[in-house]
Amino acid sequence: MPQLIAKRLAAMVVLSLLLAAVVFLLQQVSPLDPVHAMLGPNASPAAVAAQRHKLGLDQPMVTQFGNYLVGLLHGDLGSSYRTRRPVLEDLTVYVPATAELAVSALLLALVLGVVLAFSSSLRWPGAWLVRLVLLAGASAPTFLIGIGSLLLFYSQLGWLPASGRTDLMNAPTGPTGLLTLDGLIAGRPDVTVDALRHLVLPAIAIAFGPAVAVGRVLRSSLLGEQSSEYSRTARAKGLTEQQVLTRHVLRNALGPALSMTGLQVGLMFSGVLVVEQIFGWPGVGQYTAQSIPVADFPAIAGVTLLLGIGYVVVNTVVDLLQAVADPRIKA
Repeated sequence: MPQLIAKRLAAMVVLSLLLAAVVFLLQQVSPLDPVHAMLGPNASPAAVAAQRHKLGLDQPMVTQFGNYLVGLLHGDLGSSYRTRRPVLEDLTVYVPATAELAVSALLLALVLGVVLAFSSSLRWPGAWLVRLVLLAGASAPTFLIGIGSLLLFYSQLGWLPASGRTDLMNAPTGPTGLLTLDGLIAGRPDVTVDALRHLVLPAIAIAFGPAVAVGRVLRSSLLGEQSSEYSRTARAKGLTEQQVLTRHVLRNALGPALSMTGLQVGLMFSGVLVVEQIFGWPGVGQYTAQSIPVADFPAIAGVTLLLGIGYVVVNTVVDLLQAVADPRIKA
C-alpha cells in the first residue's frame, strides 16, 4: 500500500506539472499581449518595456517557465486584467460556492446511482420507474434540465428559489465559505435550510448524468458478483439476498464504480460551469464567463489550473479508494 500511494502521488505531481506547462504554452501563443492588457493600448513604449522587464517577459522561455512554476508554488496565478486583483484572491471568493455545488451534486449523483443499482439488483418494486426517470434525465442536456426545473419548480409550483445561494441578507460569510456549514457553525439553521433549498435545483441538473453512469456500472458489477461462487455459498448458508449483497458482493463490485466516478468528476466540472450561468450561482463559472469576453487570460488560466488539478487529485483519491476496496490492487 505505501508503494501504491507513492506512485499515485508521483503521478499526480507529474500530471499537474504537465497541465501547468500546457497553460503556460497557451499563454505564450496567445495573441493578447499581457503588458498592453495591463497598461492599456495608449501606454508609451518606455512604460511597456519597463513593465515587460518587471514581469520577466524579456527573459528566455525556459526561465519564464521556471519563474511561472515558482509563482504557482507560492500561489501566484497572476493578476486579472478585468478586476485588477490577484487571481488567487478572486478565486478565494468564488471557489467556495462552486465547491459547495459540486460536492452536493456529486453526493446526490452517488446516492441516485446506488439507488439505481440496488433497485435493479434486488428487484425492488417500482425499480423500472427509477430507471426510467434517471435515464430520461441523463439523456437530456444539462442546460435543458436546469431550464426545465426552473419552469416547473420555480415558475409553476413556486417550491424552490430560482437563483443565487441564499435569500437572507445577513447570512454568515465564514469561516468555510460554505453556507450549509457556516449556518450550522453560527447556530443559524435557517441559513442552512435556505442554502439547501437553493442547492436542490442546480445539484439535480448536474447529478443526473453522472448518477446514471455510475449506477449502470455498479449494477453490472453487482449482477456479475451475485452469480459468483462465493455468493451462491453465502445463500446456501441461509443469508438473504440483501445480506449477500451488502456483506459480500458490494465491496468486490465497488472498483469499476469508483473508476467511473473519477471519470464523471471531469464532466461534472463542465456541467457546473454551465449550470452556474443558468441559476445565477456566484462561483467560478460566473467568474470565467465574465473573463472570457474581455480575454482575461490570467483568470481563465487560473480557473483551468484549479479545475484540472482538482480533477487529478480526485482521480488519485479514487485510485487509492479502489486499492482499499480491493486489496488485490498493488500498483
